[in-house]
Amino acid sequence: MSFIPWLRWNEAPPRLSSRRPADTVLETLMMELAGQMREAERQQWERGNAGSKICTGVDYSWLASAPRPTYDLSPGERLQLEDVCAKIHPSYCGPAILRFRQLLAEQEPKVQEVSQLFRSVLQEVLERMKQEEEAHKLTRQWSLRPRGNLALATFKTRARISPFTSDIRTISEDVERDTPPPLRTWSMPEFRAPKED
Repeated sequence: MSFIPWLRWNEAPPRLSSRRPADTVLETLMMELAGQMREAERQQWERGNAGSKICTGVDYSWLASAPRPTYDLSPGERLQLEDVCAKIHPSYCGPAILRFRQLLAEQEPKVQEVSQLFRSVLQEVLERMKQEEEAHKLTRQWSLRPRGNLALATFKTRARISPFTSDIRTISEDVERDTPPPLRTWSMPEFRAPKED
């Protein structure tokens, strides 16, 4: 049995990251873009090599591998994407990545098209955020509205609802009208039909 964990009682507890959630979202989304661009580049290179193997029938890839050219985002495009990524709320980061991966799997774009696809996914997420924020505002407005029963109050003044009276006269009603009301049981509420003049 080791006593080392027991000797750490005076150490400071591990601190949480001091980074802002927006920075974490930005870094995560940009890392996802970079990784997907590398993957798209690798797939494009493999498709090109598979085509040359089919044409020549011989595979020389083991002999010498030429350095592959890598595609990079322009600094302006990178800054624009970072600006859009910074607007994404942390709770939408995961769904944005899932949607991006889903579109990549469906379309299999070239390396140059990956950043446009990423931008379109970010725009979709921003639109969804805006719609949900508007719906939340409407919900908040409805919940904060005064709950006066004005419509019900005006309805009550216009019509009296009497469940025991009707327009159709019956013999039993005539008999019941002439007899005095029975003594009521105190556990039951008293219901009386309004007297008509």
